[in-house]
Amino acid sequence: MTEIRTPRLLLRRWHDDDLVPMADINADPRVMRWIDDGSVRDLDHTAEAIERWEEEWDEEGFGLFAVELLASGELIGFTGLSVPEFLPEVMPAVAISWRLGSQYWGQGYASEAAHATLEFALQDRGLDRVVAIDRVGDNASENVIRKLGMELERETAHPVHGYPLRVHAIDLTEFQA
Repeated sequence: MTEIRTPRLLLRRWHDDDLVPMADINADPRVMRWIDDGSVRDLDHTAEAIERWEEEWDEEGFGLFAVELLASGELIGFTGLSVPEFLPEVMPAVAISWRLGSQYWGQGYASEAAHATLEFALQDRGLDRVVAIDRVGDNASENVIRKLGMELERETAHPVHGYPLRVHAIDLTEFQA
């Protein structure tokens, strides 16, 4: 079982009891505003997503971690690594991403989890480069990306929805663990 502990968080594989809290996060329009077409997701969509995330762990050796608060054990969202197949122009690539419930924003959790995930990519999985793809205007994600030391590599557009995207990258040999 792959787990990472940070001072305040536990990053781990998914459990059955994560479905309802993750579905609640996915049902929040503020959370989903910057994701795909901005629509919220229901319980069934969330169950399918968690199943895909677990399959990616099995196939790739990495994936999206469930993120829980160490102090309370409550699920606050996810962070992790995935293959960004939706954006063929950056392939082959591994992307870091995160999604936290809005009540957990502004407390440094996304940065803490993402930093631990980059360490995992470098030290445990031997990756030499990771990208982050964010939607132009998503200033909160931009701030996390900047804190990770990632550099803007290109601007492009979402191939389905057409909105502007930024692709950032970091060479993990230069990552400050």
